[in-house]
Amino acid sequence: MADFIPLGRTEKMPRSLWLAPLSVVLGSLVTLLPVIVTVPVLPPFGLLMLLSWRLLRGDSMKVWMPVPLGFVDDMFSGQPLGSAMLLWSAAMLMIDVLDTRLVWRDFWQDWLLASGAIGFVLIGGRLVATPFGAHVDTALLLQIIVSAALFPVVARFCAWLDRDKKRT
Repeated sequence: MADFIPLGRTEKMPRSLWLAPLSVVLGSLVTLLPVIVTVPVLPPFGLLMLLSWRLLRGDSMKVWMPVPLGFVDDMFSGQPLGSAMLLWSAAMLMIDVLDTRLVWRDFWQDWLLASGAIGFVLIGGRLVATPFGAHVDTALLLQIIVSAALFPVVARFCAWLDRDKKRT
């Protein structure tokens, strides 16, 4: 009888079901801010938010969610259409496979999983966007390092967004 809902009342949708995709989209929109740099070191905040939500709460998004979220990121980041859709989905599948193999996870393993996924997506995005055309490997390495270093901050922000108002 725990699932009984009285007539005239609806069950409230959990906050994480709409908050997680919305925060990933807002993270992808960070690329619209006018940041002027000579070397592209701006981390992919949409990807960082997606990885943070997946590692923080695996049930916050469906398995197919990286596809539409990657499409939104492709539309605003300037990457070729479909690159984030493919690479984000592949990264999520790799994390899911590794997550089923691990007996337990802690902060360091989450950071290592996220750093590997960040490196995979950024290197794959560079190969899709400029297939061996431009040699910007040091800038790409710097972007991977900055993104991996910012992951704990973004994960903490996602945990703050996911806090429950009822707990005190």
